[in-house]
Amino acid sequence: MLESHEAINVLSTGELAGIAAGKTIESCINKLQKTQDSIRIVFAAAPSQDSMLAYLSNSKTIHWDKVVAFNMDEYIGLPAGAPQSFANYLEENLFSKISLKSKYTINPNLDIDEELIRYSKLISEAPIDIVCLGIGENGHIAFNDPPVADFNDPHIIKTVILDKPCRTQQVNDGCFEALDEVPKKALTLTIPTLLSGKNLFCVVLGAKKSEAVKNTFAGAVTTACPASILTTHNNCKFFFDEAAFKEAAKLEVKILND
Repeated sequence: MLESHEAINVLSTGELAGIAAGKTIESCINKLQKTQDSIRIVFAAAPSQDSMLAYLSNSKTIHWDKVVAFNMDEYIGLPAGAPQSFANYLEENLFSKISLKSKYTINPNLDIDEELIRYSKLISEAPIDIVCLGIGENGHIAFNDPPVADFNDPHIIKTVILDKPCRTQQVNDGCFEALDEVPKKALTLTIPTLLSGKNLFCVVLGAKKSEAVKNTFAGAVTTACPASILTTHNNCKFFFDEAAFKEAAKLEVKILND
């Protein structure tokens, strides 16, 4: 049993969880922009992020001209304009609605080895201030599925083979119509890269995530549930809807309710 975790917020619906996350992220950015000319943010791309990104895109207080944006993972093998592309998702749901200082997205259509070098250099140029992420049905963070997750990964970004449960989730989320349409390989920021972010904001929605959420807080920090490593970060805030948190609630985790 997890004794307590006061950074856990459970809201009644996914929309409210996303709004709560958006408000907290907005507050963090507002604080940083008072003293920094550049705020580096890594964004996840998934349906669980929709409401949060919608809130941020409508913010009246964020100085987006100070924000340098990155995406955290990307499929290999999709056509350049595919709607399932995470870069295209972020462009549609956030980047096209704001005026960023700059944005950098993973391009899997370039030579992969050269892209790994290019993106590694971009990520490592300065500290990451904020990481907005989720948790997968198999407990992954970014595309660090259990078979490839490494808490001591020496790489900044790497190529991975996607686990079948991860690919199945993409069908469950409605991103693809069938499993054979989901790419088998991807590029992903590694777990140490994600954890290097100063402020982590994790939004997780839906009953299909409930087992992974429970395993995240069950006590064991293990690559069998990569998201469990998030509990070791000193500034990671979680936002769940009730459906996602229903199994973890049995662990008697201390939460901040709506």
